[in-house]
Amino acid sequence: MKMPEHGRAWDDIHHDLISRGGSDAKWRDGKTAVYVFNAGEEIARIQKEAYAAYMSENGLGPLAFPSLSQMEKDVISMGLGLLHGPTGSTGSTGSTGAMTSGGTDSITMAIKAARDYARTKGHATQTSNIVLPYSAHLAFDKACHLMDIEVRRIPVKTDGTFEADVEAMAAACDADTVMMVGSAPNFPHGIIDPIEQLGEAAERQGIWLHVDACVGGYFAPFARMNGVSVPPFDFEIPAVHSMSADLHKYGYAAKGASTVLFRSEELYQHMPFDFSCWSGAPMKTPTLAGTRPGGAISAAWAIMNYLGIDGYRRLQGKVCATREQIADGVKALGFEVLGNPMLGLIAFRHPDHHAFAIYGELYKRGWFTSATKEPPSLHLMLSPEHVNSVEDYLQDLSESVKAVAAGQTTKPADVRYS
Repeated sequence: MKMPEHGRAWDDIHHDLISRGGSDAKWRDGKTAVYVFNAGEEIARIQKEAYAAYMSENGLGPLAFPSLSQMEKDVISMGLGLLHGPTGSTGSTGSTGAMTSGGTDSITMAIKAARDYARTKGHATQTSNIVLPYSAHLAFDKACHLMDIEVRRIPVKTDGTFEADVEAMAAACDADTVMMVGSAPNFPHGIIDPIEQLGEAAERQGIWLHVDACVGGYFAPFARMNGVSVPPFDFEIPAVHSMSADLHKYGYAAKGASTVLFRSEELYQHMPFDFSCWSGAPMKTPTLAGTRPGGAISAAWAIMNYLGIDGYRRLQGKVCATREQIADGVKALGFEVLGNPMLGLIAFRHPDHHAFAIYGELYKRGWFTSATKEPPSLHLMLSPEHVNSVEDYLQDLSESVKAVAAGQTTKPADVRYS
């Protein structure tokens, strides 16, 4: 496409915009269970209005836009309040953090802080490494590739829990390890790692422990309030140094909004980039980005205030109920649910039929979900609005299994997400 010689009318452009989405996943119909977190039309309206109110403002300039600076502080404060962030005591500062553009950004900045912290202790060398379970998010590898840090992925337990193997991870650490990682939950299986035990192992070796709660950070606290037996996973565990928690997932904020949180101001100070050796004015940026969209900050602030604890409990309760209904339904169809999912993710496999073949049949029926490679399984990331499409999904899943069993399907689908 070349830029038009003359501008087009907005009505024409708007029609083109809408029509171009004709082949996109039909997430508003409840047939998409990845990428989008649909909490209903009212939440979507507030996202858009709150984002538009500050879409031109730039979070890079707190002096120019103190409104955004205060909203970010409010968001971080609310997040830390949910995740047992320490308030500080004599001789130490309290927990703190910053908003980022997403989980990859939050994870990258946490690794950067851990590496620089290790340098101050004389532990980070040219062969720095991080140790994490095989199920941890690929964003850790991306960040370590940028910083030339070795990634040591350790197989998860083989006892059917799909949890991190704490003993194996501890054994993989050495003097050059700058971080251990646990997930709450991991993305492939929706399983919360044994963070308490990881904390004990990290503390024994004096290693920074990061909890990737990008999926569960703004879900698990409310699930626990609703009676779900969520194990300790956040700053209530003394060894947890940092956390990543996405607001644009189960915080139901507009994309892209995440938080990277630290146990103390002292740890946080290893994250920002402060530079004055150039012709321009000295500049300090807290995260990877320079320009920081004001709309992402204002929308997150607005949604958190709009929902409050009661609203989040209601929405997360709907998601948990939907997950339980899915679990019961797939078991009735002969599937095995992997591990013990507690939040909004669930993965399941069939003993007789390849998951990717079943996925292909579901795709033909209009479902855009996801899949897990090890072991091959179907995977759902559920939203509150999926409560209205559970029965349709289970019916189509049943028909898909029958089609695969009858040999009416093509070869297993090449499932790839990018």
